[in-house]
Amino acid sequence: MGRRLLATAAAAAALLGAVPAAATPASEVPHAPAAVTGPAAVTGVAPTARDIASDGRWVQPTATHPLLSIRGEDNAAGQVFVAGDDALDRVGAWVVSRATTGSVTASVRTRVDDPRTQLAAATVDLGARGGSGEGWLEFDLGGLPVDPGEEYALVLRADGTDGAVEWWGTRSPVDGALPSWGYDATYWGGWAEYGTGRAARFTDWHLAFYVDDALAPGGCAVLNRCWRHLPAEQLGVHPAGLVGTPGRPHALSAFETAGARYLPGSSVLELADGSWLYLPEGAQEPVVVPAGHPEALAQVEESRAWLSSGTVPGRTPAERELAERALLDLRLLLQDDGAVAAAWHTIWKYSWPRDSAFTAVAFAHAGFPEEAYRILRFTAGTQRADGTWEARTHLDGSGPPDDRPWQLDANGWAPWATWQYLQTVPGPEQEQALVELYPTVRAAADYAADVLDENGVPPARPDYWESGYPAPNLGTAAPLLAGLRAAAATAVLAGQDADAARWSAAADHLQRGIDLSFGTIGYQRTVVDGSGRDSAVTWLAPPFNRATDTVRAELVTTWDVLVQETGGVQPGERWGDDMTWTPETMFFALAWANDGQTARAEELLAWLDAHRTAVGAFPEKVSPEGHPAAVATLGWTASLAVLTLASLDEPLPVPPAGEGAAPVGHAASARAAGAQGSGTAGTGGLAALALVLGAPAALAGLTVLARRARSRPAA
Repeated sequence: MGRRLLATAAAAAALLGAVPAAATPASEVPHAPAAVTGPAAVTGVAPTARDIASDGRWVQPTATHPLLSIRGEDNAAGQVFVAGDDALDRVGAWVVSRATTGSVTASVRTRVDDPRTQLAAATVDLGARGGSGEGWLEFDLGGLPVDPGEEYALVLRADGTDGAVEWWGTRSPVDGALPSWGYDATYWGGWAEYGTGRAARFTDWHLAFYVDDALAPGGCAVLNRCWRHLPAEQLGVHPAGLVGTPGRPHALSAFETAGARYLPGSSVLELADGSWLYLPEGAQEPVVVPAGHPEALAQVEESRAWLSSGTVPGRTPAERELAERALLDLRLLLQDDGAVAAAWHTIWKYSWPRDSAFTAVAFAHAGFPEEAYRILRFTAGTQRADGTWEARTHLDGSGPPDDRPWQLDANGWAPWATWQYLQTVPGPEQEQALVELYPTVRAAADYAADVLDENGVPPARPDYWESGYPAPNLGTAAPLLAGLRAAAATAVLAGQDADAARWSAAADHLQRGIDLSFGTIGYQRTVVDGSGRDSAVTWLAPPFNRATDTVRAELVTTWDVLVQETGGVQPGERWGDDMTWTPETMFFALAWANDGQTARAEELLAWLDAHRTAVGAFPEKVSPEGHPAAVATLGWTASLAVLTLASLDEPLPVPPAGEGAAPVGHAASARAAGAQGSGTAGTGGLAALALVLGAPAALAGLTVLARRARSRPAA
C-alpha cells in the first residue's frame, strides 16, 4: 500500500521541510462535494457514525464539507487529539483526492506547528491506489509509544500530486473537540488555529479524524468506509443522489453511490455487490440490507404504485426513466407541509417560491395534483402582508433564514403556477383551489400591477441571479408578465371580471414596457444596453408567454452567446464563473418544446441525461470538464426535465393575452374540463370565494358564473 514508518524527527524534517506546511481554508478552495458519514455495508442494520460514541478528543466522524487543502509544500492541516492508551497503532482522516499521482503523509507531533517535534510518520501512495477517490485514509503507525491522556497532533500533507487533495470535516459544533489547524504560506503566512485569532470565524470547523479504534473496532474496514478509488469526474458533486421516503431525503456522496443504481421506479439503491441501500421508516441513517429485504421491497412497491397513479411523461423508455427519476427525487424534496427544498444539502435546504412554482407545475402536469396543491398552499401561507415573498424560507414556513433581499419575480411565478394547476384539475378541485388560493393571486397581482412605472417597467429587484441590480431586469419583468396574464385568466375562472380587466390592462402595460425597454436592445439582462444576454429571455416564450417571431429569433441569438463548450449555457453573458448551469440550459429546452422545435428540445434532454450523476441524479451545474457539479438532485432542474418531457407529449397551456381570451389548448385542460363538462368553477366554490374576498365584484362574478353553470350541458 506504499506505507512506510518514519520514526525520527530528522526524517520528518527531511520529508515535511524545515518550514511547517499549511492549509487553505475552504473559503479559498474551489467548490467541492461533501462526503457524509453514511451507511455501513452490512446484512441488516449496521453501526453508522451516529452509533459511534463520539468524543472529539480522539474521533470526529462527520465529513460533510471540504475544509482544508493539504496539497503541496505550501499546504497542510493538523488536528489535535488525546492518546487513549500507551501505544498508537493507527490514525485515519477523511481525504478527498482529485489527483492521479502523489502521496499523503501523516505525521504525529507533540506540537502541530513544529515539525521538529515529530514522533513518527507514515505515507500512503495515492497513485498506487488509483489517484482520485475519497474515504477514510488510514495510516499504520505500528504501535508508536505515547502517554495516555496527553495531547498530540496529527498533521497531513500531500506531495507530488497533480490535482486537489482535501481534508474534510464538519462546520458544526462537536462535543469535546480539540483544535483543528491549517497552514497556508500565502493565505495565513504560517499555521493558524481555527476558531481563534485571525481564524476566529472558523470556530465550528473540525477535521474528520480518528485514532486507533475510536471510529469502530478494527477501524474503517469494519464500516466499509476506507478510502477507495473513484473517478475524478464523480467527486465534484454532493449530494450525488438521494434515498429516502417522501419528505425525508437522505443525501448520498459519490463514495456511497459508487457502482450503484436505483431499483427501477424507486428511491432504493442496489449497490455494486447486489445488496440494497434504503432509509427505514423513522431512521436517521440509511442501512444496507440483502436484496429483497421486506421493508425495502415495500418501499419499492409503494413508489412504483405512486408513479402508476400519475401520467409520467415520456415517449420512450429512456425518457420515462428520466421523468421517473426526476419525479421521485422531487417527491423526496417535497415536505409534508408543502415546502420544497431546492436540494438536500446545507444552504439549499430552504424553499424558494420560484423553484416551488416549477415543481408544483411539474407535479400537476405529470398527474399528481395532491403534491402540486400542497406546494401552492405552502406558497400562499408564506406570502407577506404586502403581497410579496421572501427570497427563500425555512422548510417549516417560519420565515427567511437570513436577510437576503426579497425578490419580486415570485409575484409572477405564484399566479402562473396556480393557473397552470387549475388547467389540470376538474371542477370541484378548481372550486376548492379558487376559494383558498385566489386571495394569494389577488395580492400578488395587485402588487405587481401597482409597482409598474409610467413606462410599464417594474422596479429593480433581485431575481434568479439573487444579487442586487441598479436597473430593472428581464428576470423580473418576464415572470411578472406571465403572472399578470395568468392572474387575469384565473380571475375569469373565478368570475372576478373587475380583477381580470385590471390585471389584463397591467399586463398590456408591462408588455409595452418590455418591448420598448428590453426589446429595443435585444432583450438583454437589464434595460441598460451592454448588460449582456440573459437566459430569462426564455420566459417570454411558452409556456409562460406567447412568443413573437422576434422573441423566437432572440432565443437562438441568446443561446449562441451563452452556450459553453460543455454544450449547456450560463445564466447570462455577464455571469462570473466558468460553470455550466443545468436549469438555465433547460429553460431553452422547455421553450423550444412548447414552440414546436422538437429536435432542439430533444437534443438538450439528451445533454441533461448525459450529465446526470452516476446514479441518475440531476446536478445544478456541469464543470468546464463536463462533469456533474454542485448538488444533485437540484429540484429546479428536475422539474424542468419533467415539464419539457410533458411538453413534447403535448404543449403546455399558455396564459392568454387579453381579458377573457382562451388559453392555448392542452390535453390536461381538456381532461379537467371534461370531468364536469366545463373547466369553470361551480357556484358553491364561488359563493365561498365571495365571502373570503368580501367584495361586490365577487358577488357579481357569482351571478355571472351561476348563469354559466345553468347553461352547462347535462353530464
